Amino acid sequence: QVQLVESGGGLVQAGGSLRLFCVASGTIGSIGVMGWYRQAPGAQRELVATTMSGSTNYADSVKGRFTIARDNAKNMVVLQMNSLKPEDTAVYYCNEYIRSILESRGREYWGQGTQVTVSS
Repeated sequence: QVQLVESGGGLVQAGGSLRLFCVASGTIGSIGVMGWYRQAPGAQRELVATTMSGSTNYADSVKGRFTIARDNAKNMVVLQMNSLKPEDTAVYYCNEYIRSILESRGREYWGQGTQVTVSS
């Protein structure tokens, strides 16, 4: 089995910073795209950032403030969030495309989510 475990969420004042971590564990064969999504109350889940093969992609709303990075040796993806705004408040989810050694094809996996709250 494959699990994604997130950490690093919390409460921060506007203008502050937080760093989110997501570690994959279990029967991992290979990991493709790694990313973060978020879902605010009453809103749909939206893409925040992704990384794969050295390239990164960001939502317009976070460009210049958030940075995504991966550590392949640790099966970890990190989201550094700076200059946080109240509208960044949401549950943040790690998302990865992983091929398990027990399966012939890869698929998406989601973490359990971590709450980020930015006060004004």
